Amino acid sequence: MQPTPDNDQLKQTQVLSDKPVWLDNFINIYQSLAIDNLASLAQLYHHDITFEDPLHVINGFSDLAAYFDNLYQHVTRCDFVIDQVIHTGNQAGIYWTMTYVHQHLNTGKAITVQGHSLIMGDNDKVVYHRDYIDLGQMLYENVPVLGAIIRWLKRRINQ
Repeated sequence: MQPTPDNDQLKQTQVLSDKPVWLDNFINIYQSLAIDNLASLAQLYHHDITFEDPLHVINGFSDLAAYFDNLYQHVTRCDFVIDQVIHTGNQAGIYWTMTYVHQHLNTGKAITVQGHSLIMGDNDKVVYHRDYIDLGQMLYENVPVLGAIIRWLKRRINQ
């Protein structure tokens, strides 16, 4: 005899199966995003997308596509693992782990960073995307001289 799922299990299954198209697309595209398939972003983002991260605010898909093209110029690998998705209505919080290799950072070794994104969808497209990420962990700590200074400062603060 098979055990019957409790109400929490049923709710979780319902939430997972009720994901809107834009959210499914976001998850699928980002988990397979690479330098050779950046064109897939056109399937995901609305032409009037607003994209924000700690360094940029970008409006419009053509500017976002140029941003990604430039971003991936020195990246030899970038993988996203979606750790958790919370969504309600037309918005979702996506918690992810990114591992990337940039030829000028961390002596070309992999860097792993956790972050999250707030995304909003309209019909089948993402219309707003904001990334929240620790720039120290992602960038500054991996620059040769600057990284040593930042790590020293962190140790001093924690004493």
